[in-house]
Amino acid sequence: MPMVLLRCDKDIPEREKHIYLKAPDDDPKDFLPLANSPTIPGTLSERGCAFCGAKLVIGGVLKDTIQMIHGPIGCAYDTWHTKRYPSDNGNLQIKYVWSTDMKEPDIVFGGEKKLEKAMHEAFDEMPHLKRMILYTTCPTALIGDDVKAVTKRVMEARPDVDIFTVECPGFAGVSQSKGHHVLNIGWVNEKVGTIEPEITSEYTMNFIGDYNIQGDTFLLQQYWDALGIQVIAHFTGNANYDDLRGMHRAKLNVVNCARSAGYIANELKRKYGTPRLDIDSWGFNYTAEGIRKISTFFGIEEKGEALIASEYAKWKPKLDWYKARLKGAKMAIWTGGPRLWHWTKAVEDDLGVEVVAMSSKFGHEEDFEKVIARGREGTYYVNDPNELEFFEIINAIKPDVIFTGPRVGELVKKLHIPYVNGHGYHNGPYMGFEGFVNLARDMHNAVHNPLFNLARTDVRATPVVELKEAV
Repeated sequence: MPMVLLRCDKDIPEREKHIYLKAPDDDPKDFLPLANSPTIPGTLSERGCAFCGAKLVIGGVLKDTIQMIHGPIGCAYDTWHTKRYPSDNGNLQIKYVWSTDMKEPDIVFGGEKKLEKAMHEAFDEMPHLKRMILYTTCPTALIGDDVKAVTKRVMEARPDVDIFTVECPGFAGVSQSKGHHVLNIGWVNEKVGTIEPEITSEYTMNFIGDYNIQGDTFLLQQYWDALGIQVIAHFTGNANYDDLRGMHRAKLNVVNCARSAGYIANELKRKYGTPRLDIDSWGFNYTAEGIRKISTFFGIEEKGEALIASEYAKWKPKLDWYKARLKGAKMAIWTGGPRLWHWTKAVEDDLGVEVVAMSSKFGHEEDFEKVIARGREGTYYVNDPNELEFFEIINAIKPDVIFTGPRVGELVKKLHIPYVNGHGYHNGPYMGFEGFVNLARDMHNAVHNPLFNLARTDVRATPVVELKEAV
């Protein structure tokens, strides 16, 4: 049976529905792991909450916006300074976060007055910032604070500011995916169309689902500049608040991360008729395919082919050098959502790496359908994993490198297995042609790091002479 019940899950048999081992001739539609469902009681989930999905992933990336979190200070601290989202204005969004710092008396008596005071204080302390996103959290949602009424009063008192309210407490959904959805839909309904952007090119698009991790947006922007395409809004890497208010004027919505931002592209298509085009921007083949799709839409195929040829000439020899040294290496992907299907074929086709296991914390069944269709036989696909499952699968497949976040990465290092930061990158950017060479370099350095071989040596059973040779 392709669905697997691991030994560690013997007391939670429901987990069998969430783990799939791909077998020959399987139809992915028949054996999709159950996804986007509540975590089973008794398991130790690694998921983020809905609030985290709204603030950490999307809203918190904006470079000119006060991020006001109405709740205990821990909610602000947990979603601050944890991802590498640079910007060209001194990285303001990485340096600062704002919170109402709710305490027990505020929960008992209500926090609206404290929120209003905090919002005015934030604007007073940073008068150059005129935009704010306000987030509710579990406690402030439970006590029923009317944050929209507070927002209205603050905007009436300060006509030059604009505030967007995201009512997405942690318990609003089964994972951070709900936060993506709430912010996306709310933004289209409340803010898109409230400002008119300056149009400088006949080719205009929104680039959706790129958050400028270690400069991804900066790198990809070079391609759009070379093609003469104006990006009206990046959603939300290196973006201004007002850029996103003018998204309705783009002729095309290009979606990179479908799980975090596909909702807004669908709503823009429904409301404004803007076409949606999905691409992958990790890997040489995928990036070239994406550039061709965009160029074809705008009728500038020759420019697109010239750009691809130029980038291949510059970076393909370096990629081939790494491919020769990585071919046959086994890789596990233990990340959040869509990178499973973004990376699987990219690393296998462009680097000769074998992906032998992958997990998703907040993916939906359609994400698993994509990645299973792209993946190889004998690979594990896990939804909403826990640490015991991780250890059991890792022991079974024995990967050479694991792509995951720093939290799981610290566990991986104790197993003497190298990891590459799949969330915030090691030495990015990782998107585009140059970016994928960076990814290959970090993977190569991890797989061939001699320190891991040394760490695996049991000094209690090894003669001193052999130890010297190992060093």
